Amino acid sequence: MLRFNTLMTLSAALLLSFAAAHATVRTETGLTESKVGVSETYRLNVPTEKEIPTTAVRLVVPAGVTITRFQVLPGFTRSVVKNADGLITEVTWRGRVAPQEYARFFFQARNPAQPGEVAWKVYQTYADGSVVAWDDTNPEQTPASKTTVK
Repeated sequence: MLRFNTLMTLSAALLLSFAAAHATVRTETGLTESKVGVSETYRLNVPTEKEIPTTAVRLVVPAGVTITRFQVLPGFTRSVVKNADGLITEVTWRGRVAPQEYARFFFQARNPAQPGEVAWKVYQTYADGSVVAWDDTNPEQTPASKTTVK
């Protein structure tokens, strides 16, 4: 029985570490929900999951979300794409995140005016040019991070 419990504990820890390793967007305090129409500080957490460095991270801003400012992250440059109304639709950070490291990008945004689920699409580029699309194209392998706006 002891060996079974140990195996179950190790299995659960492995699954939790795998589930937590993906690119995720949470509130500054780590929540997956926020309120309608409020200004919120979000954090995009991106670990390098390969044996080569991450060199770029692109975030597609969900419809209804308005990014207002960014926290400076030394060692990274940031570029944005804006629509005809001047709203930020994409953000790309370029820098280096070595294997077994992660980067955390903070930004402030105003939540949508209507309740619902916000899906954050993140594209992680590695030094070899490969891209991992955390955008739900394969929800079990590369899920998009989601925030519930209430």
